[in-house]
Amino acid sequence: MKILVLNGSPRANGNTSIAVDEFVKTIEAEGVEAEVIRVGSTDIRGCVACGSCGSTGKCVFDDVVNEVAEKFKEADGLVVASPVYYASANSTLTALLDRLFYSSNFDKTMKVASSIVVARRGGASAAYDQLNKYFTGCGMVVVTSNYWNSVHGGAPGEALKDHEGMQTMRVLARNMAFLIKSIKLGKDEYGVPEKEQKVWTNFIR
Repeated sequence: MKILVLNGSPRANGNTSIAVDEFVKTIEAEGVEAEVIRVGSTDIRGCVACGSCGSTGKCVFDDVVNEVAEKFKEADGLVVASPVYYASANSTLTALLDRLFYSSNFDKTMKVASSIVVARRGGASAAYDQLNKYFTGCGMVVVTSNYWNSVHGGAPGEALKDHEGMQTMRVLARNMAFLIKSIKLGKDEYGVPEKEQKVWTNFIR
């Protein structure tokens, strides 16, 4: 059992990393391997809607997005973590996720997912909702904690003082480990839900 964690902060040891570390430490104690990739300082361009991925199953720009896609395909779940900028996620992470979810055509049904957001003060809920949209459009199971998955801290290291936020990370990790194990048992016993061919409906004809 393994999850992939994308850290969208450009700061190597910032408050987002503190939140991720607390999550990773806890989920690995629950027997789930976690691979963390820090992408916040990576040069990632946005999607150009070329449509090439429709036939190839991967992005035409052969960079870290395609590398992440291969790891995502093999993982049981995905966690994306981001600092909050202007009530939204880091634009580098957003560019990666736009291309990752649009270009990868493997089945994501019943993979678990969650987002983590770290803010100095406001905007956490908006960024949290933004990131969860990627998961809810492709049959993934969004994992919750005992509160929205936000941690607060501005100056370096301040996240450690957010005791409720750190607890939220631990509860999230335990809930995610439980669901990964439960879904595995369910797949072995019952398989996955029946698939229907996707119906595309445009509002303007």
